Amino acid sequence: MTTEFTNETDAQRYTMHVDGQLVSVVDYRISGDSISFPRTFTTPPFRGKGYAGELVAYAVDDVEQHSDRRIVPMCWYVGEWFDAHPERQGLLTRSAG
Repeated sequence: MTTEFTNETDAQRYTMHVDGQLVSVVDYRISGDSISFPRTFTTPPFRGKGYAGELVAYAVDDVEQHSDRRIVPMCWYVGEWFDAHPERQGLLTRSAG
């Protein structure tokens, strides 16, 4: 199984492909010194396998490693991911901009 994570900056989204198939997407919007994640989506045949969580982890790592931005978890899934990973909550901010 080959897994590929990509930051598609032109589309403002992170994607995850497994064996060449798109399985999950995390959209983002940049505003000043923050980045919001308004939507996370996993294609129906791949739901329930943890792919969205892997992609959110990749996106959070990418933001932390390549910017000074703080994260606004507008999507319920991203909010729950941060609840499950309290060690990462230092990357959060309450408002965009």
